[in-house]
Amino acid sequence: GWIAPLLPDSVAHNLELFLNPIYSLTVALILSLFFISLSKKLSARFPGRAQMAIEMVFGGLYSLFEAIIGPTARRYTPYLGTLFVFILVNNLVGMVPLGHAATSSFSHTTFALGLLTFLYVQGIAIKENGLGGYLLHLAGDPKTPMDWGFSILLFPLHVLGELIKPLSLGLRLFGNIFGEETLVATMVILGYLLMKGIGGIVLAGDSSVFGYLPGIPLQLPFYFLGLLSSTIQALVFTLLSTVYIALFLPHGDHGCADDHAEAQGH
Repeated sequence: GWIAPLLPDSVAHNLELFLNPIYSLTVALILSLFFISLSKKLSARFPGRAQMAIEMVFGGLYSLFEAIIGPTARRYTPYLGTLFVFILVNNLVGMVPLGHAATSSFSHTTFALGLLTFLYVQGIAIKENGLGGYLLHLAGDPKTPMDWGFSILLFPLHVLGELIKPLSLGLRLFGNIFGEETLVATMVILGYLLMKGIGGIVLAGDSSVFGYLPGIPLQLPFYFLGLLSSTIQALVFTLLSTVYIALFLPHGDHGCADDHAEAQGH
């Protein structure tokens, strides 16, 4: 919207169609440049503030992943950590003036993230269990003849459940961020209209200055709610992806169970 008046109509229209990919690609480039520049300044003895902050974030995330997946969580942390940071920054960009949250689009962003996670998880499942073990898992891991009979019903239900997962992931994130952006935009418009009405009364209908009156900042309280909601939604999406991975790992809970047994022994 802010750059459209500076461009020809056809170009502005095409940019609007690619608004979400442009913003998400911009976020990806900024994050890539930031982490590349940070990697050149890493120091084990004298870490800078940026390095300590990033280590704190990813250390906390790794602790969550390890609690869900177990000792093999380190293998999946690069993807899950990147997912969290990418979603969080995209969410927060929508709160910056002239910014836009690409995660407020289901068709362009959140469904793609859900689909990417779905493909990643299915690839892990086949790699870790083999094709036969993967199909057995979808059938409910039947052991007895009765289990095999029920597997005829369970298999299509499990397949359907797996196909629904990228939709549920994408819709949950889209709904929350879209609602957040809509609420802030509504408050901005309402604040402007209220100030315009007050100005009309005070200035006795002098409409020449209406366009220059600043709006009442009704949206400010919702920015704090947006900060909390943006972080929570990024964390929820990432943790659900972590749980989906853990469900397909063979004996994924052995690490945690062994640690628990060892603790009880001590």
